[in-house]
Amino acid sequence: MDMSAIASRLGLSDSRPVVRKAAELRRLCDVTFDSSVLGIGEVCKAIICLEIAASKFQVMFDRAEAVRMSGMSEKAYIRSFNALQNGLGVKATLDVRELGIQFGCVRLIPFVQKGLSLYKERFLAALPPSRRASTDFGRPVFTAAAFYLCAKRHKLKVDKLKLIDLCGTSSSEFTTVSTSMADLCFDVFGIAKEKKDSKSNRELLDVLPSKRKHDDDSDSSGESSGDDQDELDLPTYKRHKKMEKEAYSAWKSSVLSSNKQTKPDPTKPRKQAQLNFKKKPSDIALEVSSAAN
Repeated sequence: MDMSAIASRLGLSDSRPVVRKAAELRRLCDVTFDSSVLGIGEVCKAIICLEIAASKFQVMFDRAEAVRMSGMSEKAYIRSFNALQNGLGVKATLDVRELGIQFGCVRLIPFVQKGLSLYKERFLAALPPSRRASTDFGRPVFTAAAFYLCAKRHKLKVDKLKLIDLCGTSSSEFTTVSTSMADLCFDVFGIAKEKKDSKSNRELLDVLPSKRKHDDDSDSSGESSGDDQDELDLPTYKRHKKMEKEAYSAWKSSVLSSNKQTKPDPTKPRKQAQLNFKKKPSDIALEVSSAAN
């Protein structure tokens, strides 16, 4: 498929520099290595080149539509994107100043820079020495996550989806990095939780009748009245359930009592009917005729 056709389907037909840069990256990819070895088709390669070019020129790129057009899952697309980016030697960068200007949050720039440096120090201190050299904090996802957390701490509205698209990562990875930053640098990125008001909690418990407590040191009459009050304090569905259970128990007891009344007493001896075989057939005919009359 032609690069211009793919760009038009992704909404980049008006961005001529992006299309030219993507075509240049595609030719460089064909010359440098064989992308089919990495499992990347021609259409997917063109889409990834367009995304790299769009991130270079700070142009919005629809990652969801790109994943759909590539025919891959989101994880497979990100894996192919990283492999192709590393093969081309292109490293995406995201400047904090540009983010501050783009989102209208210029006053967050020093807080984001301070938070990033503090996060690097604490993260490296927690790693063993053998892994510290391979850690890369230059990825755009760290800058975007730090910017988002600072904006959230200072109660500024920032489009999270737009940030994810700009840094070229997935929402799950962005959430993972944000959680790690908030845990390690809570003093910079964390949000203080509001203290719960005990009075409001007491009022909430008063609203729920099932949560009310009754005094145990009452007399016998007080206990009976307390039981009645407990029944009234039950929620509606529990009260109906209890009434149904009591009605079923009453019906069951009435059925069992009626069965006991109709059931013969096994202790009493049973009388067997006597059969008289001494009657003559003429007597039997007379009895039948009289019964018929």
